[in-house]
Amino acid sequence: MLASVALFSLMDAGLKTLAAHYPPFQVAALRGLSSLPLVLAWALATAGPRALLRVRWPLHLLRGALGIAMMASFVYALKTLPLSTAYSIFFVAPLLITALSVPFLGERVGPRRWTAIGIGLLGVLVVLRPTGQGMLTLAGGAVLLAAFGYAVSAITVRVLARTDSTQAITFWLLALMALGAGALAAPGWVPLGGEHLWIVAAIGVAGALGQYAITEAFRVGEASLVAPLEYTALVWGVGLDLLVWGVLPDAVTWAGAGIIIASGLYLLRRERVHVEAEHP
Repeated sequence: MLASVALFSLMDAGLKTLAAHYPPFQVAALRGLSSLPLVLAWALATAGPRALLRVRWPLHLLRGALGIAMMASFVYALKTLPLSTAYSIFFVAPLLITALSVPFLGERVGPRRWTAIGIGLLGVLVVLRPTGQGMLTLAGGAVLLAAFGYAVSAITVRVLARTDSTQAITFWLLALMALGAGALAAPGWVPLGGEHLWIVAAIGVAGALGQYAITEAFRVGEASLVAPLEYTALVWGVGLDLLVWGVLPDAVTWAGAGIIIASGLYLLRRERVHVEAEHP
């Protein structure tokens, strides 16, 4: 899980670099295209072509649409926001997943967990303060949109995993993202500069390896123990912001991130207690 977070953070740094030169939908298409050959090779080698074709198409198409919106929104935000700020806001995703599990999966969420969700959302408001980087900017709203798309997509994965292989779920998300975002970007496609080709290749490798690592992490480890390691992305975000762009988060961003992370960790702890109570 630590490896996957590191790889995805490096991928995001590449996306932020590209976002300064290309439209969001084009960057989203490049994200999907760059990892697709590696993921396809892995899927065919481990599951075979039949597993990729016998799938629940409506849910995959929904995930594809969500993936395009999520990636384009996140890339748009990275054009102006530091990685650390974007990550701080995006950490609301686990809270949204818990909240959405009630209407979509019929799960029961008690008052303590609803309280934790509410506190986490207050943390987002702290990060999205009405200043130069605040609530009134489109970038902050774009990260929230990306987090919501990620949360709905995660709920969809829980449903898809009952019938479809991990390989199919991973491959079709990238393929549909590449096709859909590519079609939307086509009218305003900007030719790739030679100096950016290695960044696209690095995004592809980091994205594919990161996806494999996170899949293995959740396959062999308990979700309640593995998931909190996602918050190490903030360390990577701060380090990359300082190293590449020479910026650091201010005290208010740190405070908001702390509130969001604390509420997320509490939710994960409550989830573990809930599971242990059901299966003593």
